[in-house]
Amino acid sequence: LMEQLIFFHDHTLFILLMITILVAYIMSSLIFNKFTHRYLLEGQTIEVIWTILPAITLIFIALPSLRLLYLLDESMDPLITLKTVGHQWYWSYEYTDFTTPYEFDSYMLPYSDMSTDGFRLLDVDNRTVLPMNTPIRILVTAADVLHSWTVPALGVKVDATPGRLNQTSFFMNRPGLFYGQCSEICGANHSFMPIVIE
Repeated sequence: LMEQLIFFHDHTLFILLMITILVAYIMSSLIFNKFTHRYLLEGQTIEVIWTILPAITLIFIALPSLRLLYLLDESMDPLITLKTVGHQWYWSYEYTDFTTPYEFDSYMLPYSDMSTDGFRLLDVDNRTVLPMNTPIRILVTAADVLHSWTVPALGVKVDATPGRLNQTSFFMNRPGLFYGQCSEICGANHSFMPIVIE
């Protein structure tokens, strides 16, 4: 899904760049032209063109956007459900699909306990292990204040609100370590709530 978000961004950026170049060319040619064409100031043809051309451009932006909106809202049948609870200032996880639920807390690893290949302020003591090529549903809530469970590489951002259960689905199609953080200012140690998915 993240690849499709990036493709849509690039597609839209290309269209906007072409529009900017075209408008800059037309404006500069009108400014530096010392002759004014009397039929250019008003005309049925030019008005039809600058009404239809933006409409076609908007269609080229809207169609991929609608497809992406549908994909973002599509709920797949998950094989694994991960329950996530945000606390000040750590995350609690629970795998609920097994006969006995498995729970653990994930705290930021202090700098003194890190290995040489670790990332400062991004490594945790208990990483969340999830399988690839598997539909995954994540249920997110908070125990105290607003948090936001965010992993940018997966295109996932879910608000963790006390008393409310939010959910989203995602699909990892490559192995690796995916890093994220709380994206909601939740107090003094807000920047010390990393997320690591393995």
